[in-house]
Amino acid sequence: MCDFFSFVTEPEKHGGKRFYFDWNYRSSHLGDDNHDSHSSICKHFRLDEDVCNKYEYSPLTKEFKIDQINSQVDDRLQAEDWVNNVDFKRIVKPLIIKPIIIPFDLPKVETVTEAQIELLKQWASVRDSIWVSIWVSVWVSVRDSVRDSVRDSVRDSVWDSVFASFRTSVFASVRDSVWDSVWVYISSFFDIKYQYDFSPCVKLWESGLVPSYDGKTWRLHSGQNADVVYEWNVEVE
Repeated sequence: MCDFFSFVTEPEKHGGKRFYFDWNYRSSHLGDDNHDSHSSICKHFRLDEDVCNKYEYSPLTKEFKIDQINSQVDDRLQAEDWVNNVDFKRIVKPLIIKPIIIPFDLPKVETVTEAQIELLKQWASVRDSIWVSIWVSVWVSVRDSVRDSVRDSVRDSVWDSVFASFRTSVFASVRDSVWDSVWVYISSFFDIKYQYDFSPCVKLWESGLVPSYDGKTWRLHSGQNADVVYEWNVEVE
């Protein structure tokens, strides 16, 4: 399976035209798993695959890949310039293009506000089994390569920073809750109506705060070393 977003060109026959599946096609073929297959694109548009140039692009990381140059005309520079200026709402309407935020790369939060504490409590009230709701909602809305590409782009970007910061003796006890925060942040890249309101966790994340829960105490972590900047023992209340 090719990565989202895939497109092809046939410069010798069609000049600078690019061929790809837009949202009209994708939304009416949600049961398919080949939206970003170069072969499927060529077949749909009746192109000779053996003379097409094939490209892939991640709208979140801005990574441009040259899959194959089959034509005698190498149009990679024009293709990259074009895809960097595409309105991706035309490709996947629910997709939200925004910078990937790694919370522990932000300035350390020294003083947690009452508003942030309230966000933590709101998140604690909806946190259970949220990733299932996210996965199902995203699957129904966009499926296959789009979902996987966004997940991989965000997860790969935050993995080293977030999880390396939690490599402590207590990591096993908070791992699931931290994973939940990662999944919720991934959900914020889709304009989808979810079963729960995940915005409290997203707001904390984007302000440089990552929640964790060990079954008794909620904590907010911030800074490069994931320092605990706030604790809330739910058994005390």
